[in-house]
Amino acid sequence: MSTVIQVLAVITGITLITVGLLEAFRYTDQRLHPIFLIRPEDTSAVRLWTINVGFYNIVWGLFGISGVVLANAGQVTVGRTIVAMMSVAHAILGVVLIISEPRLWISGIGQAFLPAVILWLMFVG
Repeated sequence: MSTVIQVLAVITGITLITVGLLEAFRYTDQRLHPIFLIRPEDTSAVRLWTINVGFYNIVWGLFGISGVVLANAGQVTVGRTIVAMMSVAHAILGVVLIISEPRLWISGIGQAFLPAVILWLMFVG
């Protein structure tokens, strides 16, 4: 796995963990409501959703980082596979976000772009 792929995978992992933490623990912060499209009066209704989606993102981020760690520890095939799976998942999920909520197109592109670049570098570049 090239250094560029590893750096992009770690950046993607850190981004997913950061967004996940915001989703899971800061969803009641009114400054974030425009990003998550949550109205202040709906925070209790979306609690289960935001916490679960937040932890999905945290776990996927940890996968990306652990894939790089494993690749550098000599488990190249395993590490590459984990990074590829994280990238496939988030490339797809970014597209799903854009389709399901077009107002979040910037977030969808942000979610899908680096994973798509990682996949392109892994399999085409």
